[in-house]
Amino acid sequence: MTRVVGGSESQRTSGFPAELTSFVGRRDEAADVRRLLSAGRLLTLTGPGGVGKTRLAGHVAGQVARAFADGVWLVPLAVLRDEALVPHAVNDALGVRNETVRPPLEILVDHLRERRLLIVLDNCEHVLRSCAVLAGTVLAATEGVRILATSRHRLGLAGEQLFEVPPLPAPAPEELGPSAVESFPALRLFADRAAAVVPGFTVGEGNQQAVARLCRRLDGLPLAIELAAVRVRALGVDQLVERLDDRFSLLTGGSPTSAPRHRTLRSAVDWSHELCTPQEQLVWAWLSVFVGGFDLAAAEAVCAAEAACTGEETASGAVLDAVAGLVDKSVLVREEHAGQVRYRLLVSLRDYGLEKLHDLGDATETRRRHRDHFARLGAEYEQAWFGPDQAEITERIRIDQDNFRAALDFCLTTPGEAQHGLRLAAGLWFHWVAGGIWGEGRHWMDGALRAGARPDEALTRALWASALTSLVHSRSAAVLAGLDPVQTAAVADQELPVPAPPPVPAGTLGPARGRTSTAFVVLTRVELACTLVSRGRAAEAIPLCAEAVALCEAHGEQWARSWALRTLALAHWAEGQYDRAAEHARACLRLPYTVRRHQSLARTLDLLAAAEALAGDAERAGVLRGAADRVWHDIGGNPMDFLHPGRPRAAEHHARRTLGDRAYAQAHRRGGCLSLEEAVAYALGEPREGSASGVRTGAASGARTSASSAVRTSAASAARQGAAPAGSPVGAAPAVNPDALPDPVPLTRRELQVAALVAQGRTNKQIADHLVIARRTAEGHVERILVKLGFHNRSQVAAWFSARSES
Repeated sequence: MTRVVGGSESQRTSGFPAELTSFVGRRDEAADVRRLLSAGRLLTLTGPGGVGKTRLAGHVAGQVARAFADGVWLVPLAVLRDEALVPHAVNDALGVRNETVRPPLEILVDHLRERRLLIVLDNCEHVLRSCAVLAGTVLAATEGVRILATSRHRLGLAGEQLFEVPPLPAPAPEELGPSAVESFPALRLFADRAAAVVPGFTVGEGNQQAVARLCRRLDGLPLAIELAAVRVRALGVDQLVERLDDRFSLLTGGSPTSAPRHRTLRSAVDWSHELCTPQEQLVWAWLSVFVGGFDLAAAEAVCAAEAACTGEETASGAVLDAVAGLVDKSVLVREEHAGQVRYRLLVSLRDYGLEKLHDLGDATETRRRHRDHFARLGAEYEQAWFGPDQAEITERIRIDQDNFRAALDFCLTTPGEAQHGLRLAAGLWFHWVAGGIWGEGRHWMDGALRAGARPDEALTRALWASALTSLVHSRSAAVLAGLDPVQTAAVADQELPVPAPPPVPAGTLGPARGRTSTAFVVLTRVELACTLVSRGRAAEAIPLCAEAVALCEAHGEQWARSWALRTLALAHWAEGQYDRAAEHARACLRLPYTVRRHQSLARTLDLLAAAEALAGDAERAGVLRGAADRVWHDIGGNPMDFLHPGRPRAAEHHARRTLGDRAYAQAHRRGGCLSLEEAVAYALGEPREGSASGVRTGAASGARTSASSAVRTSAASAARQGAAPAGSPVGAAPAVNPDALPDPVPLTRRELQVAALVAQGRTNKQIADHLVIARRTAEGHVERILVKLGFHNRSQVAAWFSARSES
């Protein structure tokens, strides 16, 4: 999901999947978990597989989100095989970037030290040691961080509280009656899931006893109940119970009390497996090599090829039929991401599939085919990276990140596969470098070398790209700080050596080879230009950067263009041409890539602040510096600050002298309060209505603050007096003209639209549907409205909007 920086736009929850089914029961359990979480800083939810630990944790996280100023963050760990990746996974979930060789846990602790947030570590049991180390280190180094873990086993740390998630209660025969369905969550869950496959299904007097018996037989395990409920489409409830009783009698010798809950779930999954067709059973096993999710093309690449290898007559159509059958049987979960259909196996069902795959003797070969598919994708992405598809490629890799990790893990843990692993890890250099996660890339490449891989061209390209971008960054920062002495050449015509671009993939042909080669040519030009600037020869750097920008524009590329534009701006800045420097920095900010990649945004704001400072607008420089520092803070800090703590900034000192320390500090604070969107708009000189006015100074700023306080007081008073939301029914769009509302309005135009819908009584989902935006985007707008107005609930927003509309 998109994360937003800035005080007023911090997301309350991040990483939690949309709930596709209703949350049934658990009111008392949720209250107990909230109480324990408030009493201690580490709480572990334990219990057998399928009991609902993850679902309960997610539900509670949503309930307590408002108590954590810096949000609630989900870190799914079931997808990891390598314990060393746990801190990388947490950093990734929190949006923390590590472009250095510092340990990821150290980066994480620095990021969390002054924050107040909740981290949900989900499915810790197979990486227990790393989770314990991470939790212990983080909690010891911070005061405002709490950790909620789900695991089949405790972490074993001092101060850890445990909550065993119980099964859903099912009624005994004497407890049945008209209110049993409402009183017993197990019955409600069965009724809800059965109605999803058989519209109109209800639990009533005629089938209540059978459903209760089935739920008791399944020990109240939610996953087992859901797997059984889907069978109502083919069997009546009485038949369902009879067949289940027969299975359990065989397994337990007729004693209903002799099977522990883990065996109950196993039996339910066994039964689901037996009811699948032979082809579906095979596909279930083959699909278990996927981690996190997959699309149909990936399923066909692994399953169709595997079937051909084992002599099965399975074409792509048969794989599609099997996948559809597994969705119908609730084995696979169907999801949509950006309009693309994907599938996912629940953790317990994936583990079961892996067991069957090992029983078939196909595990290594199937994982190899899985690796081959993602290696092909990685090679295709590298070849297409220098072009117009960067945003799409970035998103595809993000969605399939866990599968790429699984493919790399296979290479590093399987004899004879290390070279493939090195090639795959190094081929993703653009992902590690452009994404600001070089630390994980080095983890995989170093692991491949330790496993016996030999350095090759792919590794050379990866290391070259990383070193070059790091060099440009460090030299640019040094020039802006005024630390690098100008190194004039001893001989007037002395030339700097021009590094040769690294080799491109040997198998790349045609336009793709040209694009790959051009990417490295551009980076070479940028590095040479930056070196010239650092040596006092900025005028020579300008044509090199202009050439690099032109090459990028011709290919529709943005990542390398951002580096070229910043270096071009730096060269003009070094030449004293501050207006030209600001012009090129703003051109960089207009690239969608720059805004999406927060490291790129922070660097560009840094540069623009320096240009504005020496161009004479000290206040704008302070605001921009504050915005840049906030971005760096939210992604783990500026790596240059770690290398050179307390490094002075010449332009910043100039702005401070011009404004005075107090005024500069005020401007810096205002910049730090801007949202991401507001900061970019302000930097471009295109302040958003209402929001950008927050950076005014002097009398105007004071008037705005006073008026805003008055608005908040009026609305809060109306809310206390019981003012109800505007009662128009959900339906027609509100006739809202933001320009007609009296000033000052502290909200953006979009936020005013959302406030109008809140005043109508619409839910976040209804707001999202009406405005054709993502639900989480709607949630973010509502949260920002609450923060900006100083309110605590939607009724206050409704009262405020109604009062302003009537005034």
